[in-house]
Amino acid sequence: MSGNEAPQAKTSHLAGLLETAGLNPIDDRTLAKFEEYLNLLLRWNARTNLTAIRDPNEIMARHFVESIACAQALPAGIATLLDFGSGAGFPGIPIALCRPEILVTLGESQNKKAAFLREALRGLDLRSRVFMGRAETLSEHFDCVTLRAVDRMQRAIAMACGLVDVAGWLAVFTTEESLPSLKFAEDVEVTRTVRLAGSDEGLIVFAQKNKTPELAVPEG
Repeated sequence: MSGNEAPQAKTSHLAGLLETAGLNPIDDRTLAKFEEYLNLLLRWNARTNLTAIRDPNEIMARHFVESIACAQALPAGIATLLDFGSGAGFPGIPIALCRPEILVTLGESQNKKAAFLREALRGLDLRSRVFMGRAETLSEHFDCVTLRAVDRMQRAIAMACGLVDVAGWLAVFTTEESLPSLKFAEDVEVTRTVRLAGSDEGLIVFAQKNKTPELAVPEG
């Protein structure tokens, strides 16, 4: 599929990928938004290294489908979400498109990538926001933090655990091989894993912060 192919072909292709992956279909309006996002990503990627994957088919099959899988697997009741190290916006922007009830913050410390994210939010008319800086400097907490393809994953998980509110969630993209090496804070418990369709080892790990913090037992 070339970048000049008709929009309907692109959106139909994404719809087919979702069906093959066993995911719920998304409506035509949202499919059209994904096409806008893809076109913007391809234009920016021609001059800025946003993602190593440059083929439109592969972007849809990997970035879009995996991010949509995360959006559909997120528990109900999440109002705020931080996409930690958002990069080109995965999975944060697809989550914002598929779950408009969630206020998504795209955390990105690199200026060029943050500029792309701001342009994408404007073009897609999303109410999400971009935080340009290191996540550890954030003073707020979130109902959910997502981590996908971030540098120094274990260090990022440690910081993310501190940014999740009580009863909140972490959604970590990882692999079967890397799963045993993931370490969460003592008050964060892995509740389930979701296997990514089309990937031999790809997983999303969902972990929840204790709903009831342990109280200190009074002495005597």
